[in-house]
Amino acid sequence: MKKVLYILIPVFIAICFGSCDVPNDIPYPIVEGRITAFEVEGQCGENGSGEGSATIDKDLRTVSLFVCDTVDVKKLKVNRIELKSETKNPDVNYQEEIGILPDSAAFVNFTKFPRKAFANPDSHMDTRMDFSQKVKFTLHTYQDYEWTVKVEQIVIREVEVENQVGNAVIDPITHNVVIYVNKDQSLKRLKVHKFSLGGVHGKVSPDPTTQETFDFYDVRQFLVTTGWGEEQSWRVMVCHTDAAVQTTAQAFARTVDAIITGEKPNGTEPVIEYKAESESAWKTLAQENINSTSTGYSATIPNLTPSTTYSFTVTAGDSKVGEQSFTTTEMLQLENASFDDWCTDANNPKLLYPWAEGATPYWETGNKGATTVGNSNSVPTDDTSTGSGKAAYLESKYIVIKFAAGNIFTGSYLRTDGTNGILGFGRPFKAFPSKLTFDYKYNSETINKVGDEALRYMEGRPDSCQIYITLWHIGENDYEEYNGEKFPLIIRTRPSERHLFSPNDKRVVAYAQLTQGNDVNEWTSHTLELKYKDNTRIPTHIQVVASSSKYGDYFTGGIGSTLVLDNLKLHYE
Repeated sequence: MKKVLYILIPVFIAICFGSCDVPNDIPYPIVEGRITAFEVEGQCGENGSGEGSATIDKDLRTVSLFVCDTVDVKKLKVNRIELKSETKNPDVNYQEEIGILPDSAAFVNFTKFPRKAFANPDSHMDTRMDFSQKVKFTLHTYQDYEWTVKVEQIVIREVEVENQVGNAVIDPITHNVVIYVNKDQSLKRLKVHKFSLGGVHGKVSPDPTTQETFDFYDVRQFLVTTGWGEEQSWRVMVCHTDAAVQTTAQAFARTVDAIITGEKPNGTEPVIEYKAESESAWKTLAQENINSTSTGYSATIPNLTPSTTYSFTVTAGDSKVGEQSFTTTEMLQLENASFDDWCTDANNPKLLYPWAEGATPYWETGNKGATTVGNSNSVPTDDTSTGSGKAAYLESKYIVIKFAAGNIFTGSYLRTDGTNGILGFGRPFKAFPSKLTFDYKYNSETINKVGDEALRYMEGRPDSCQIYITLWHIGENDYEEYNGEKFPLIIRTRPSERHLFSPNDKRVVAYAQLTQGNDVNEWTSHTLELKYKDNTRIPTHIQVVASSSKYGDYFTGGIGSTLVLDNLKLHYE
């Protein structure tokens, strides 16, 4: 009987695997590779200064960044690449390293470029690449995902000469420059005020700014050495023109000041007069508030009254801009800024809201998520900085199955997705505050819960709280939407769909933040100075966020870390 069994079993196996053609129809999981950080040498802001950060769009799979004029973009060293895998299947845990391979044509040294994420490359690596064009990076998981990295070099070139008409035409591709001057100006004896063709760190030979006058009667050749050492030959032509530059003016009104910009005839200084529409007497703007070039100007009218219409004129030489007007914005404040008003959910006594009974919500917390399995961890307290009213008490807790940071933010809690949250950030706001002040206390515990393996290195370190303010400019097509509701930003904390805030978002107008990792046992006042990216966009929304654990979005922090927050106030200076 045993012999029969021994014979039958191999036969059965042979039938199944030999005579049958078994297809490999088990699908690979969909695991998307993402670039989460990208840094290069010489990285800067879009104005050519500062350190700057890359703008990463995970939907378009693009990375955009700026570099200054000290580096060679054809041999640009990559200092850091961080990668992350994402899947919409919560049952898939992809632990293998993501492979990375850039365009072969972009390598300086193909064999020494890392094929995985890295930071601070060592001497055995060569991470230089040619970023003079967009570079494709292919990320390998179970599938291939193509990303595009664009590096834009900021080279500030300026040319100003005596009696110049309009701005010089500077072509960085052909290395040609055309300058127009009025017909009375001698081309043989031309005073040159600025002649920066190689950027801030470049050199020009001969340098016409070192001479009393320079001969431009014929087309002149100049040797330009860039900040990264490249030598270029430039041709400069100066021409007469009958065209006359008329003074122009555009006003950008804020809350307590206004910025006036425009063009003016060469050799003139603008005189700006202004008054409130209801006043009869005109004021002359002090010259110290006006910055002039040979052909243009920028001026700031300070100490204006909010919600007021003003008239202004600009005169430069014989050219004058007729009376124009602008209206300053309202001086707005945050609602319930001291967190005195709270109420309880009618159907769930454990759920607390940071607004008065029957009031329109302005602030929100993560309490809706916390109370699905526990109690609210963002609650009012009688311990206040003023000795009256309430303050917001935010505590990091481990609620049954998951770490949850105490938090409060301007916006709405939209939905609990399993043990994760979907939040709408931002409230309508049209004003230009200069800073946010608040009072706070903080108790930092050791980080003992890590919800993301990429943050495992933080375990055992002190926890940090974070408080930040953001002003958004949201155009009609710039909103993010969830179930018909529109916000500047929809936050998703589920790891496979994680979508969080970045201060480098192109829609951000101004930003400031505090990260505190030390204990602050007594009530302490702090000021966040808002830094505006530009003066061309009016804010449409405000976002203020506070969390007892900075990495609470990643379910990482120290149990028992507490942030107490009170007396928030916007200032306009």
